[in-house]
Amino acid sequence: MSYQTFAQVYDAIMDDTLYERWASFVDRQLQNKGQSVLELACGTGALAVTLKKHGYDVTGLDLSANMLSLASERAFSEGVQLPLIEGDMLDLSEIGQYDVVTCFSDSICYMPDAAAVLNVFKEVYQTLNEEGTFLFDVHSIYQIDNIFPGYMYNDQSEEISFLWQSYAGETEHSIEHDLTFFVYEEETDRYERFDETHKERTYPIEVYREMLQQAGFTSIFTSAEFGESDINDESTRWFFTCKK
Repeated sequence: MSYQTFAQVYDAIMDDTLYERWASFVDRQLQNKGQSVLELACGTGALAVTLKKHGYDVTGLDLSANMLSLASERAFSEGVQLPLIEGDMLDLSEIGQYDVVTCFSDSICYMPDAAAVLNVFKEVYQTLNEEGTFLFDVHSIYQIDNIFPGYMYNDQSEEISFLWQSYAGETEHSIEHDLTFFVYEEETDRYERFDETHKERTYPIEVYREMLQQAGFTSIFTSAEFGESDINDESTRWFFTCKK
C-alpha cells in the first residue's frame, strides 16, 4: 500500500474534529504553552501538528515508519517543524526528557496486557522532567463492554469505502475491530482490498490508578469525555492527568 493510500485509509476512520478537542484538553491541563511535549503513538501527525499550532514544543513518536513518513509530509505541508522519532512506547530510555507526555486516541488500550500498560507508565515517568505531566485517555469499560460489541459502520466515496465491525474479544473488557477497505488504485483502474484487525483492552479505573501509583505518580486526576464532565457509569472515554 502506498503512503498516499495509507493516509486515505487511516484518515477515513478518524473523526478529524477530535484533534482540536484533544488539543483543548491539553490546554486546560497545562499552565505553560511553551513546554516540551512528547506525543506517543503520533500516527500521521494530525494531533502533533495541532498541538504545535497551539504553541507547544512537540516531538512525535510512533512505532510505524510509514506513519512517521506521513507525519513528516503533514508537518511540511502545514509549515511546522516537527521532530519525529521511530520508537516503541515500551522503551523510552533513549529519547531524552520532556515536560509533558501525551498518549491519546486510546493508544494505551492497544497494549496486550496489564504488565505492558504498567511498563508504559514506568517508562513515561522516567521520561518526564520533575513536576512533569502525563496526559492520556482510554476507553471506559462501559464503552468496551456495552457500546462496541456488535457495532457496525460502513462508509464510501469514489476513492475509498470501508466496513467496520466490532465484537467482544477473548479476554475480559476487550474488543476486536475488523476493518475492510476497498481503495481505488488509479494505475490499475480497480479497487484493492485491505483487511486489518485491531485489538483493544481496558481495565477498571481503580486498576489504572494502582498502576500509575506503582509507576511513581502521586497526583492523579480523572475525568470523562475530553475533560468536559465527571466520570459516570455511562462515560465512554476516561481522561487522566498525572503529575510526577
